[in-house]
Amino acid sequence: MLVFLVEEPSMADLLNVLLHRLFPGLEFRCIEHEGKQDLEKSVPRKLRAWRKPGDRFVVMRDQDAADCHAVKARLKALCEQGGHADALVRVVCRELEAWYLGDVESLAGAFPGSAGKLRRELRKSQFRNPDRVVGPSKVLDDLIPEFNKRPGARAMGEKLTRENRSRSYQVFLEGVERLHQQLVGDVSQP
Repeated sequence: MLVFLVEEPSMADLLNVLLHRLFPGLEFRCIEHEGKQDLEKSVPRKLRAWRKPGDRFVVMRDQDAADCHAVKARLKALCEQGGHADALVRVVCRELEAWYLGDVESLAGAFPGSAGKLRRELRKSQFRNPDRVVGPSKVLDDLIPEFNKRPGARAMGEKLTRENRSRSYQVFLEGVERLHQQLVGDVSQP
């Protein structure tokens, strides 16, 4: 089983829908936290206390305004403290909502009342690399009046595809795919 330790409830909401769609048969569990400080405080403790052999861990948090490499290094160190140096660490550049900006058609499908505006605005040059957009959640609030974080995450979990301009989304999917293949391989070994 893959165990996701995530920064916030909306991240768990997205993954609970998205992963079932994109990785049929993947056994996973999301453990949500109340922000990055809560996540970072709990990582070593939860990893040390986990007792199910063979489970693999994925630790995720938003980059926000921090240095991506420093965040990843800190999370890797926390995983090592918890006895799981092999945990996959993924930093979402800059915020989870950047992944939504990276898939304009899925976003338009999730929010059809704003579809025309989304298609028009998100084709502009400043949105070509969604991982560099400062304040993607603010962009969504401005473009989609009815957008709310948790229902929006569930709606996007239903719509996001593997095609996405967000590099951090692509790297995340590649990591999950690799771990999924490892778990399938572990199960098929005698």
